Amino acid sequence: MRRSAGAESWLTMNNPIERERATFRLERVRALAGGVLETAQVTFLLLIATRWFQASPGEKGLLQGASSAGLLLTPLLVSWAAALGMHAERAAAWLFAMGAAGVLMAALVPALPVFLGGAGLGFLCVAATAPFVASIYSQNYRAGRRGDLFSRNIVVRIVTSVAFAWIAGRVLEADPANFRWILGVYAAALILNAWCAWHLPPVPLVRTEGRNPLRAFRWVREDRLFRLTLISWMLMGFGNLVMFPLRVEYLANERYGLHLAATDIALFTTIIPNAARLLFTRVWGRLFDRMNFFTLRILLNTGFMLGILSFFTGGGSAGLWAGALLFGVANAGADLAWSLWVTKVAPPERVTDYMAVHTFLTGARGLVAPFAAFYCAAHFGVGPTAGGAALLILAASLMLIRERGPAAAQGVKAGG
Repeated sequence: MRRSAGAESWLTMNNPIERERATFRLERVRALAGGVLETAQVTFLLLIATRWFQASPGEKGLLQGASSAGLLLTPLLVSWAAALGMHAERAAAWLFAMGAAGVLMAALVPALPVFLGGAGLGFLCVAATAPFVASIYSQNYRAGRRGDLFSRNIVVRIVTSVAFAWIAGRVLEADPANFRWILGVYAAALILNAWCAWHLPPVPLVRTEGRNPLRAFRWVREDRLFRLTLISWMLMGFGNLVMFPLRVEYLANERYGLHLAATDIALFTTIIPNAARLLFTRVWGRLFDRMNFFTLRILLNTGFMLGILSFFTGGGSAGLWAGALLFGVANAGADLAWSLWVTKVAPPERVTDYMAVHTFLTGARGLVAPFAAFYCAAHFGVGPTAGGAALLILAASLMLIRERGPAAAQGVKAGG
């Protein structure tokens, strides 16, 4: 017998399996848009800023810092959304829609201030959705399946990212003025994100006591494991984020002796890393559901550390290939770990708060890191900067060695 629309809606809201299926279907569509948008943050926004607008290091730092600004705003946005009685999926949809408006403005008005402001707003809004999306995964995906389900959609995102990176690279090589069409595609991808988020099964936000938007930080004081993990993540994240924007700079800027074509830059910053991610994402997804989380984190840190050293100090194309591959392998698991790790240590009702703290601190280091990257590269050279970043990541890993107890890392407090 065919269900009515109301019965179908009721079933989706109240049956965990149906909620999971409905979420997974929409997230698969959203992964297509996510793959397109990923190329913006990894490669093409900086490439457009460098090749078309001849942006200064400070202006490129502002562009790279936009996502971090969005992460910094997450505690405030979570507090507002909860106070207004919004659901997590609706809050995310509104942010994606605002981001689309900003990127569309950058496409329509080809001036550097508008490009910086519009594209910056777009990816500020994308980053600000992180706590809401984490809450959606926590409530709509069953424990023990989150890593695997998340990794399946990452595979879709990776394939889309590789394909669009190749196409966009060829389009820009044909005529640099085509960047406006590329920005238009990014705006359309954000609109698709908003539509998918709006139609996800509802996830109400828990209203907590008080109106202080920073109230979630009390869990840093009260939860030792959460506090220690955040400190380690700060060291690792800063080291990784310092080197991240320098990948395009290192390959594109004449001062470093490479000055590669747009398609070659896309090869080393997007296509090779994403090919490695494609091969290893499902592996990391299963490991996330089964392995001690801190052991997983140490393995990922090691991959990033070796990748940085290979890419920036390996000398020649062999180092670039090795660094790009190692970065892709590590990034395959890092995306999972960054997005889902709070579900391992937070009680279900606190996932949004824990994630807001995590994203705030990610934003704080992300705002500083791009400026530090370009400053250190200019004054000390890329090699010494890479060495310093590798040491920070090593220190982050050493902090976690003693925390690999099964109770702490298998999400006992979160119920799985």
